[in-house]
Amino acid sequence: MRFSLLLTGLAATLAAAIPLDEQLFGRSLDLGSKLHSSDRRTARGDPEGNGFHSGYFYSYWSDGRGTVDYRNQPNGTYTATWTNVGNWVGGKGWNPGGPKVVQYNGTWSGRNVNSYLALYGWTKNALIEYYIVESYGSYNPSSGTSRLGTVNSDGSDYDIYRTQRVNQPSIVGRATFYQFWSVRRNHRVGGTITVANHFAAWERSNLKLGTHDYMILATEGYGSSGSSAITVREAGVEGVPYPNEPDSRRDNN
Repeated sequence: MRFSLLLTGLAATLAAAIPLDEQLFGRSLDLGSKLHSSDRRTARGDPEGNGFHSGYFYSYWSDGRGTVDYRNQPNGTYTATWTNVGNWVGGKGWNPGGPKVVQYNGTWSGRNVNSYLALYGWTKNALIEYYIVESYGSYNPSSGTSRLGTVNSDGSDYDIYRTQRVNQPSIVGRATFYQFWSVRRNHRVGGTITVANHFAAWERSNLKLGTHDYMILATEGYGSSGSSAITVREAGVEGVPYPNEPDSRRDNN
């Protein structure tokens, strides 16, 4: 997903046979292409795009189907309500990301619909899209895939997967790239994510990240309706991460 829902298979051979969009949601969806739709009539709340708000980086995208009301709130908080959407994803965090200790809390109504909460980000050189999935709804993102490993972190096992996207949109334009996944077994909405544990576990599974681009605590919905209100921060850090950044927005690519 690029400014982004919200998974070689999740092994390399399976990924070649089954597109990520079908693995993750059980039907066709271009998760890598967080591009502007020509139909913006469904937008409510803040306009789509990415930039800085109240000292945090944010990203928000939808495919223009259904209705999404995404709103940046003070500091690391955002709220969202979505109705009969195609696909949307948004959240707040950091640019660049990295091995932070992330704390978040809030509400999320996606337990019984096609949605999830994830720490979501990108790296360059190598170009990698990654997810640490904290909770998912009606579709298990690991369904039909092969597990590459497991990492125990912050009170639960997470299963590790990799998929490949071929000639798909990314933060650098169309490209072929891998996606790395940690999927939490014990779902939760709130807690601590020790990101370095996942990066190290991926490395042990020969999943190598590049130079960090952005990283957000994202809500994503697909073919569903729901709501979320999430606050994110870095543990042990006082104040906002970008106190000198004015509020700004740029269009998604």
